[in-house]
Amino acid sequence: MNRLRCFVLAVCLPLAGGVFAQKAEKKSADKEFEISKGISVFGAALRELDMFYVDSVDVEKVVRTGVEAMLESLDPYTTYYAEDMVGDLRLMATGEYAGIGAIISARDGGVIINEPYENMPAAKAGLQAGDRILAIDGVDMSKSTSAQVSDKLKGQAGTTLIIRVKRFGQKEPIDIKVVRENIHINSVPYYGVVGKNVGYIALNTFTNSSADEVKTAFQSLQKQGIRSLILDLRNNTGGVMESALQIVNMFVPKGKAILSTKGKMQQWDKTYHTVNEPLDATIPLVVLVNRSSASASEIVSGAVQDLDRGVVMGNRTYGKGLVQTTRELPYGGSIKVTTSKYYIPSGRCVQAIDYMHRNDDGSVGRIPDSLTTVFKTANGRLVRDGGGITPDIEMAEEKLSTVAYYLLSKYVIFDFASQWMAENAKPTDMHTFSLSDVDYNKFKLFVKEQKFTYDRLSEKAMQSLKEVMETEGYTQQASKELEALQAKLAPDIDRDLDIFRSEISRLIATEIARRTHYKRGEAIESLKTDKTVAKAVSVLHNADVYNGLLKPSKNGK
Repeated sequence: MNRLRCFVLAVCLPLAGGVFAQKAEKKSADKEFEISKGISVFGAALRELDMFYVDSVDVEKVVRTGVEAMLESLDPYTTYYAEDMVGDLRLMATGEYAGIGAIISARDGGVIINEPYENMPAAKAGLQAGDRILAIDGVDMSKSTSAQVSDKLKGQAGTTLIIRVKRFGQKEPIDIKVVRENIHINSVPYYGVVGKNVGYIALNTFTNSSADEVKTAFQSLQKQGIRSLILDLRNNTGGVMESALQIVNMFVPKGKAILSTKGKMQQWDKTYHTVNEPLDATIPLVVLVNRSSASASEIVSGAVQDLDRGVVMGNRTYGKGLVQTTRELPYGGSIKVTTSKYYIPSGRCVQAIDYMHRNDDGSVGRIPDSLTTVFKTANGRLVRDGGGITPDIEMAEEKLSTVAYYLLSKYVIFDFASQWMAENAKPTDMHTFSLSDVDYNKFKLFVKEQKFTYDRLSEKAMQSLKEVMETEGYTQQASKELEALQAKLAPDIDRDLDIFRSEISRLIATEIARRTHYKRGEAIESLKTDKTVAKAVSVLHNADVYNGLLKPSKNGK
């Protein structure tokens, strides 16, 4: 009887294997049919539009729109780059392009120079923040978009262009000759020593050269005698994954697993280990993050946390645990497609949004905390997946006051900085620079001259309260209290400029620092009042606190 069962089992297993193989082949054939069908439908629809649509059809534009809409239904990171956009993809990877080296932005129906880069053609030629671009090589650009102006400014290195600008405080336009160069945007805008023997490195993106820049900065700080390090990844939205791995390797011993990628193509799944000896595997380390720290920033901060190599401080990160691969398309285009998810050393994925399972309206949501899984760091501390990196020390997120927000967004501070630059000599040392009382009083006068107004949230809330009380019949009973409250909330720009003077002065000083000493000056000015950096310095100065944060508590956290 047992032999009969074995025989039946032996016969059934091959039959089952054959059935499974047939099902797999059918599924593959069905998928191929669906792909061919989709291509045929798209092509037929395009031909019909071109032949019968009432107006002429820009075929290239329609195709691009169709492809972009198709990819948009997947996730925000799977994107199409037509031939004329491949340069943008290259810029993200390398941080390099040929042009004048300046940030431009749209304003009042035109385009202005927002920020020239230090030692780049725009700055060397004398272009300044606030300059309004009127024409390029004799072509009127006064009403052009920022994309149109950007295309005109880019070109072959070594070529010359004449830019006509209108400068703040000057009646006549100025013609400025600029020679294009190959522009490299530094990933490390600033590094220096903060506190006592604490090194600080700001890293604002991950390009092919980022690891080399961090290495150079760290070795320079070592020569200055630092004994601990702050790596600032706040507002760093990511970039090249390999750079993140190399930066982790600088502080982690050789042979450590620091990242795994898993996707549909199993042959592409890979675990990445540190391959080099570290620059320093023991120096106390604090990594700063916030809500805008994403992707490669989360690889670095997540590896540091999971390996208990340092302390992560700030706000919960964005939560992008998806890996993109660039694939070439016909006619010079490319597609950046999400091919896998990445997993940091504890085994967790930081991806916060489930793009595969959408709501009925097509929207997506964050993974609920109730569905997350607990993992352990190397020392046994408990950490969770499904929502970015939660810092070891969380800092209150600093928010601008309403008046400060509108002073920035309406270019009032920006324009005052232009006026200040025209009336004052360049500060020699940003470490000792501060905005004087005279300067701030001039700013208050400048605000009034601009007839500045802004929406106050308290006023809107007050109006809503009055409407609710009127509906419910309480207006008469509380009329005196309402009048008193309304008097306190009445718009008073002088009062608000005094109440928020410290914050506004800091914003003005930062804008002036950016004008006079570029990114380095901006960083020096910002660090003067950076509470998160100050906290990081205090932690690094106290070995007991630092080491205690890397040990699990009784409940494992």
